[in-house]
Amino acid sequence: MSLPPVPTTRLAPSPTGALHLGNARTFLVNWAPARQQGWRVVLRIDDLDSPRVRAGADRQAIEMLRWLGLDWDGPIVYETKHVDHYENALRRLAEAGWLYPCRCTRSQIAAAALSAPHLDEHELRYPGTCRPPEPLRQKFPSVETGVAWRVRVPDREFQFHDQIAGPQAWNVQQLVGDFLVTNKQGAAAYQLAVVIDDWLQGVTEVVRGADLLGSTPRQLWLHELLGLAAPRHWHVPLLVGPDGQRLAKRHGGFRLEEYRVEGVPVERIVGLIAWWCGRSELEPLRLEDFVEGFSLSQLPREPIVFRPADHDWLLTGAATRG
Repeated sequence: MSLPPVPTTRLAPSPTGALHLGNARTFLVNWAPARQQGWRVVLRIDDLDSPRVRAGADRQAIEMLRWLGLDWDGPIVYETKHVDHYENALRRLAEAGWLYPCRCTRSQIAAAALSAPHLDEHELRYPGTCRPPEPLRQKFPSVETGVAWRVRVPDREFQFHDQIAGPQAWNVQQLVGDFLVTNKQGAAAYQLAVVIDDWLQGVTEVVRGADLLGSTPRQLWLHELLGLAAPRHWHVPLLVGPDGQRLAKRHGGFRLEEYRVEGVPVERIVGLIAWWCGRSELEPLRLEDFVEGFSLSQLPREPIVFRPADHDWLLTGAATRG
């Protein structure tokens, strides 16, 4: 009788910019229960989005994770090493009739989606302009270049239980329609890539920001089509600015590298994150003490506001620089 798989989670920074406090909080919320419960932790650099990837950002992300004190099991994996696996999955889906090429521009989709429901301004519903009336078994890639590929999605609810957000029911067709699995350059889109990446690395626990909650039903559909076991999901409420929006430059200093350069002790970063995770006192904290005292049941279920006072508290503990 085969043994059940070892629970495995992943740290998956994207090298498109500097890691900030919100990233650090999600990574710690991911890493702490893994080390408490004996899960494997793998590190993957999600570098598939080549137009936005910044040179050296991968090395800086790895350095920041190590500065926080995080570790992982096994070698570091780069997403771009999985391209052959993405193409194999796309061929299977196309030959089974689940994919079709799409020539629509974003402006065309936006014009058709003005009166349609959608998740937000970045998630317009695709109206099905290029969708064939019946599924067609096709070869991928096709001889035609400059087209994206979409997956057919049924008009039904996808139900799942998120370990933090609770029971979920999403109708993907009504919210985003048939979604992209490649871009017009033929590269795998995020929704497909992450499914294959996690399968290849044996990931059973996906811990990530709540902004990706709406991606989960799409990924579950791809798991179903490809016959892959789906992981459990844990979507952590975001760290936001005082205006309620995701952290950005307008909110002031929040990048990890900036705090390190200022001489802020890592224990102060960990202590602030622990306070955001439900710890009763705001105080510097060693990483091992964070792990020992961490409890997902105490994690707030609403977004956490990064206040100017939090920034000031971090700098109060900064070492004096000569």
